[in-house]
Amino acid sequence: MIGLPWLLVDETIDDGDSLVAACADIDGLFATVTEPALERYTLLDCTPAGRLRAACDGTGPAWVGNIGLGAVQDPSRDQELLDVTVLDARRSSRHGPLDVILEGRLRHPSVSAPAGGGFELTGIVVDGEEDFGACGATEGVYRDRPAPPRRPATLLGCRPGARLQRAIDAASRPAGSPGGTRHRRWINASVFTMAHDGTATRLLDTGLGAEVAAVRPSLHGDDLVDVVLEPTYADAVAAPRPAQARRVWELWRAGRPSEAGSWAGYDRDLRQEWAGAALAHHRHVPDRRSRVFHLDGRHVTDEEGFYCAIGEAVNGPGGYFGWNLGALHDCLQGGWGAAPGFQLIWHDAAVARAALKPGYDRRWWAPALTMDQLLGLLTAAGVDVDLR
Repeated sequence: MIGLPWLLVDETIDDGDSLVAACADIDGLFATVTEPALERYTLLDCTPAGRLRAACDGTGPAWVGNIGLGAVQDPSRDQELLDVTVLDARRSSRHGPLDVILEGRLRHPSVSAPAGGGFELTGIVVDGEEDFGACGATEGVYRDRPAPPRRPATLLGCRPGARLQRAIDAASRPAGSPGGTRHRRWINASVFTMAHDGTATRLLDTGLGAEVAAVRPSLHGDDLVDVVLEPTYADAVAAPRPAQARRVWELWRAGRPSEAGSWAGYDRDLRQEWAGAALAHHRHVPDRRSRVFHLDGRHVTDEEGFYCAIGEAVNGPGGYFGWNLGALHDCLQGGWGAAPGFQLIWHDAAVARAALKPGYDRRWWAPALTMDQLLGLLTAAGVDVDLR
């Protein structure tokens, strides 16, 4: 199997038969992921508070980020509105509650509506929640939406292992026959990338689960096949990587980067992918004796750039020291290259100060991390930050 860049491994078994296949490529592993379309919602009989009230009366920005809808009578029906902008706020009477018209997206489009009881509204911020008031009901939130089409995948230039070969054999038998049942055609696997030196590294948060639908000779080699995988319960590839992330993983296949700042020219999505690749390739090392680390801040124009930069500051080019807030918190406890209580000399800190301002992040999935919040988190963890 050595020599093909992608490995599929069933990590749910340990009987020596876990290698599913090796492939030259996986069509569907990297995909263009589009954001859900913006929708309009109405908060009925609303008494807004905080930043939501300011957005309604025009004394604050119309964009308020993410809003949690806490169903008072049935918390299982809680919902979250993402990347919300207030479009209008109208009173049904002179001193009555407001009907607030919003534009945004939904965290969980499939959640059904509660029976009643109204909602508590919270603004979702990096370090917790803030009171946004309450509303009696909503329009446009809890409604049926067409399910997105499930995405297939194809293993290109594939050399099947025993498990995949059994699924291929089952797919060739007539439907309904004892050896051709659907569960026999099913394969489940984690995706690993094979480096040039033969080291296998798992792609974080990415897996494959689907039925073998067809097999054909491959253009990648006479002894290889292409295997078409049909999704049944969900996409054939869970959490596909962004389309441009392929070049990040191809670079890492050649070995850990030897030059700092190799990520600097990437956009935010690819910087996030870089930090994830750094985590996937991280090998445990004792915390360094040095208590002072130097962070090159010239390219820290977003949260993802900070993770790439602090990873290199602590662990060298291609180094890892967190790739989201939770992971950063874990690293700051020690065991990831730097003992708690170290000094971080942040060079060219003015770049991040100018870029990481409230509201700079209009991405719909998570709240923005500002410079002040980031410094607060580091200080709370005992890091002595020296801005230069």
